[in-house]
Amino acid sequence: MKMNDNSRRLFLKQAVALSAATAVPAFWTPAQAGASAAPRVSANDKVNLALIGIGNRGNEITKEFVQTGLCNIVALCDVDMGASHTQEVIDMFSDVPRFRDFRVMFDKMAGKIDAVTVAVPDHSHFPISMEAMAHGKHVYVEKPMARTFNEIELMMKAEKKYGVVTQMGNQGHSEANYFQFKSWKEAGIIKDVRAVTGHMNNSRRWHPFDPRLTAYPKAEPVPANMDWDTWLGVTHFHEYNHDYHLGQWRCWYDFGMGVLGDWGAHILDTIHEFLELGLPTEINPLYLKDHNPFFYPKSSTLLFKFPARGDMPALDITWYDGLDNIPSVPAGYGTSEIDPNIPTVAGGKIQPAKLNPGKEIYTDTLTFKGGSHGSALSIIPEDKAKEMASRLPEVPNSPSNHFANFLLSCTGKEKPRSPFSVAGPLSQVFCLGVLSQWTGQKLLFDRETKQITNHPIANQLLYGAAPRQGWEEYYKV
Repeated sequence: MKMNDNSRRLFLKQAVALSAATAVPAFWTPAQAGASAAPRVSANDKVNLALIGIGNRGNEITKEFVQTGLCNIVALCDVDMGASHTQEVIDMFSDVPRFRDFRVMFDKMAGKIDAVTVAVPDHSHFPISMEAMAHGKHVYVEKPMARTFNEIELMMKAEKKYGVVTQMGNQGHSEANYFQFKSWKEAGIIKDVRAVTGHMNNSRRWHPFDPRLTAYPKAEPVPANMDWDTWLGVTHFHEYNHDYHLGQWRCWYDFGMGVLGDWGAHILDTIHEFLELGLPTEINPLYLKDHNPFFYPKSSTLLFKFPARGDMPALDITWYDGLDNIPSVPAGYGTSEIDPNIPTVAGGKIQPAKLNPGKEIYTDTLTFKGGSHGSALSIIPEDKAKEMASRLPEVPNSPSNHFANFLLSCTGKEKPRSPFSVAGPLSQVFCLGVLSQWTGQKLLFDRETKQITNHPIANQLLYGAAPRQGWEEYYKV
């Protein structure tokens, strides 16, 4: 269902009425935080780590950090502390102080914390990360970095101002594909890339939702354990509903970044970094199914156009998501089993019925196929891969996984592989894609001024809705 043009215009006007000023604001400097570079942890010490968000994905990354043996867990923070999905981490660290509000945690424990993890809904990445950086704390934040283009801009400025170590949680950036892509690019194996197809066609939580929705879900009682006000953070007020919580937030424009924000950083990250893509000049929503003002389309095809860079030609990325929106694959592609643990792609000359999350890369001379996260690329067709085998450079092994890399960077032993300076522009690409989904229109973007030039409403939405009362400090001087 295509969203009614009158409904879209009305909704966007309402969004603009809530939007912040169109000038990029200076970022907040709390009185108690200094602007000097944050100190590194002593090279022989463990990093004192505070966990913000300990259920679901927060639970998973907690275990990953603990397994490194490089950190001490010194604080737990979750707005739903004590709920069933937080209990395992609480039991693991039963003697560690617990908080529901990250601001209270910093007020009471800032001097005992070296770094934080942020594993919360997308709309809360920004205020938590800004608070931590202003206190001189190193930040590991799940992808995407934030929900709006401007929030990411401010996070990159804060990273530089406060001299902190940062890492976005696209863990494939410390696995095989990262080192392979880098080696193959440097060796001239990957060159003259002109087109990329990215796809994530697995089922999403909002696929059963009614696209004829005319209002947000009705209010329900707030769970006894939950600090709903802190969960809402900077976004404008919504009454509690279970369809906002426990991963459901991802489907709503007000809280999440949809499929693109969820998976784009796992599929397009090395392409974006090593081909030096930066920001696109055009974002065109070629296909939107069941488009409405509240939650993401059930299927999307988005075209991102990037200009020539140095000796690299202009490049188009076409993104597909949705159960019924499977891109075609090139001749000689081959077949592979659908494996949820190692996302690769299956198909042939025609459109396959199902694809794992992944990508295809088209150059003047070679075609590559790849999966998601750390999955390595392969050259297709098979006979071409065999011909090239002897000319492929040796790919180094990763010295550390993504979690160890962050902690070792906090001690000065390594450099982070996905710092905000690298992950920020990638996340901003997704923000622009989300605006094309929201508006349903082609957007023209000026890379120099970082403005949308053909759609005043979308340009204002780069800055998002004005923060709720009491949360303005994160956007002020």
